[in-house]
Amino acid sequence: HGALRDYYGKGDHAHETSGDTATGIIGILEVTESDFTKTLAEMTAAEKAAQADYLQGTKENDIEKVTKEKDVGYKTQEIGQLAKALAEASSDRESVRKELDAVREQLEKLSEMCVPKVESYAAKKAKREAEMAGLREALSILENEAALLQRGPAVRKQTGLRGATLDA
Repeated sequence: HGALRDYYGKGDHAHETSGDTATGIIGILEVTESDFTKTLAEMTAAEKAAQADYLQGTKENDIEKVTKEKDVGYKTQEIGQLAKALAEASSDRESVRKELDAVREQLEKLSEMCVPKVESYAAKKAKREAEMAGLREALSILENEAALLQRGPAVRKQTGLRGATLDA
């Protein structure tokens, strides 16, 4: 702002008549220059702050990107490990299932052989009646034999029974 004052403030007489007007214009120009200088300084400071914020944000984004890429790598590795563990567990489960089926089949066979079967009442009754009929028949045969033995050898000869003779 001194350059304007120096130029217009010379002792040049051609400008003397308009000296008062020039001083007013010079004042206005100096204020405008001052405002522009102040605004330029503010804008430069704001631009530097914005640039610093941008650089800081870019750095944070880069760090976050690297962190997330590492996380993706670890997660991918973990997925692989889990898939392998799942395959092993499924295989183990299948072999255990086959073994369990074989054990159950053996248990069923052993149960059929070892566990006594409970007979129904009707089966027990029929069995008992058959046994009773057999015993009655045996008793009848024995009674007939006893009667023959008591009658003596003559009766035996008549009936044609063989056997040892009884001396009475």
